[in-house]
Amino acid sequence: MAAEPQLADALERAAAACRDAAATLQAYGVEPEHLAALIPPKRVLLWTRPARMAKLGSVWRLGTLLLGTDGALYAAGRATRAAERGRPGYQSVSREERKEIAAAALRGGYEPGSAVNFDATPLVFNADALADPTLPIGIADDEVRVRWRAGASLTGAATLAAFMSERAELLRAPIQE
Repeated sequence: MAAEPQLADALERAAAACRDAAATLQAYGVEPEHLAALIPPKRVLLWTRPARMAKLGSVWRLGTLLLGTDGALYAAGRATRAAERGRPGYQSVSREERKEIAAAALRGGYEPGSAVNFDATPLVFNADALADPTLPIGIADDEVRVRWRAGASLTGAATLAAFMSERAELLRAPIQE
């Protein structure tokens, strides 16, 4: 039973670390990127409505994690830059799909060239959700820790608080070579 309060404290520390990192990034004036949901093409009578992006909010990319301006945490999915579709070049199917996704972001109301993250998975701070080894975060040694890749062990992994602090500092002052 002693593990229950320690677990609750660890989950609260993790949520507080996310809120603190979001407040720090806002105070630094770091511009967030966009978070969206990809709405697939839809057939309406004789026409097909093209795919578009629906706005969900703003986030900062912190490696494999996305931090919302409200302190919410997401597992990063895919990203694109809003752009015109252009004419089909038929170079490859994957290239044409990427061009269509970029155009979907533009149709969703994003400025050309702006970064749009989509297919992100919201992360919930509870023991059952964090037991999934495919997520970028998990619980070990009574701390929420960040995996360096899906399925990796949490032994020796950085705590979420340390990870957020380090990544927020890197966004504020990127390393110059």
